[in-house]
Amino acid sequence: MKDLWLRISNEFAQAWTVTLKDIKVYYLRPGMIMFGFLMPFFMFFSFSVRREMAAEAGLARLLALTIFFTAAAAGPFIIPMERRLGTYDRLLAAPMSLFTLLMGKTAVGAFFAIVVASVSALAGVLIFGTTVAQPGLMLAGILIGSFSFSTLGLIFGSIPTRNPGDVQMPSTLLRWGLLFISGVFVPLSEMAPFARGLAYLSPLTYAQDLMNFAVLGEGLLNPWLNLGVLLLTAVLFLVPSIKLHQRGRVLGY
Repeated sequence: MKDLWLRISNEFAQAWTVTLKDIKVYYLRPGMIMFGFLMPFFMFFSFSVRREMAAEAGLARLLALTIFFTAAAAGPFIIPMERRLGTYDRLLAAPMSLFTLLMGKTAVGAFFAIVVASVSALAGVLIFGTTVAQPGLMLAGILIGSFSFSTLGLIFGSIPTRNPGDVQMPSTLLRWGLLFISGVFVPLSEMAPFARGLAYLSPLTYAQDLMNFAVLGEGLLNPWLNLGVLLLTAVLFLVPSIKLHQRGRVLGY
């Protein structure tokens, strides 16, 4: 048992080292700032302008967009960039498991999203006087949603390529597709049955409904269902990431 805990602590330390390295090197890069920080705010303001929206509804929507776009921005940018610079080969040759490496990369996007979403929430409460119905649920949604969407971005970062542009386009197209079929801009209760069925395929729908419960105090789905789906998708998104990395090793990436 002692050896098991020692191994787990070592793996955690290795993953955290990868996370800290990426935070120092890549957080201020233009790609991260544009796709991870500015994109959710641009989307929020473009769809919210001239709409009579309460501060609480606006905050719930902004939080869902932030964790979705910000968390998923790291993987498609950082991993191909490191492949092009040749630093990724050193990580793969390091004495750590592939799972530990991917956990470190996942934490990069998740931590970025948690910070940006937390700042947005504090600004909404302190500056705009927004009230939050369930702060604990909001915190849980930010944490779990950030890790879930970070693993989504990790899938595209795991595609065998050395050019970030090769994965940015399909990654952006998928995120926009999930955005427009989810319940962010049109509430689930107002959707037609067919549209609502499509919305349930998007993990962003469950993040938005969870934020509605946390901030507004009401939603359509059970909040525990929303949390469960986000946890499940975080695990499921890791599977293709691992497979793509293994395929990349075979191809020499």
